This record gives sequence, C-alpha cells and structure tokens, in this order.
Amino acid sequence: MNTDQKKLIDANLTVGYVAKRSGVKVSTLHFYETKNLIRSCRNSGNQRRYKPDVLRRIAVIKAAQAMGITLDEIKNTLATLPENRTPTKQDWSALSKRWQAQLDERIAYMQRLRDKVNSCIGCGCLSLKSCPIYNKDDHLGDKQSGAVLLNRSNL
Repeated sequence: MNTDQKKLIDANLTVGYVAKRSGVKVSTLHFYETKNLIRSCRNSGNQRRYKPDVLRRIAVIKAAQAMGITLDEIKNTLATLPENRTPTKQDWSALSKRWQAQLDERIAYMQRLRDKVNSCIGCGCLSLKSCPIYNKDDHLGDKQSGAVLLNRSNL
C-alpha cells in the first residue's frame, strides 16, 4: 500500500460530516484549506476527505478566534508544530501561552479606552473643548487622519 492510499484510508470524513461535527460551514472549511489551516485528501471521485484529527485542529482555530487571534497569527503558530501536525493537549498549552501577551495587551487597551470613553473618543478632533487631549490647531492632522490617538498607550 503506497502512502497516498494510506492517507486516503485514514482520511474518511466527508466535508459535510466535518462541518456538522465542528459547527462550521462547508464554505468555512474550504476557506480554512485555502489559508492552509487544515488539509484534506481527495478520493477517486475527487471529493474531499478529512482525517479525524481535523476536528481538533478546527477546535483550536475556533478557540483562538474567540480570543481575538487573527487567522494569520493562528496559521503562524500552528506552523511551529512539527510536520504541521494537529495540536495535542501539551501543544495547546504551549500555543495558548504564545497568545497570552497579546490578550493582556488587548485587555489593557480596552481598559484604558473604557476609562476615557466618557471624555474622549481618541479622534484628535477640534470640537471637544473638554477633551483631555484636545487637538489645538489640528496639529495631529499633519501626521494622519482618523482616530489617531486610539492606539497611544496614554489614552
């Protein structure tokens, strides 16, 4: 038995079954494949077939997305696994630690935003006379447009 035959025997889950079991749409599975987040094999009828471990990989993707991790970040993190394998419980512990610093930064940012939202929306506008970071003479307009102050740590 060659390796392609072995892969196909191991990959016996249909795209419909994986979609139902994982709670994502078939189109999402196809999208994940185009982003190289998951893999499938093709049977003799050119139909996608998945190995059972794809369900764990999708669960990791969904959990990371729920934390606000981008698909690119997820892909880069999953790519650190040997042979791009599906994460084990130990892998998940290591992977999630990589994202904790990002989550801490987002939490701190949201807390700063929450604490200032009643007096400033971070836009650098000219109209709010009571704004603690009032943009006198539109000096911020020389640098960029839009909500230029939102990403400053002193917001």
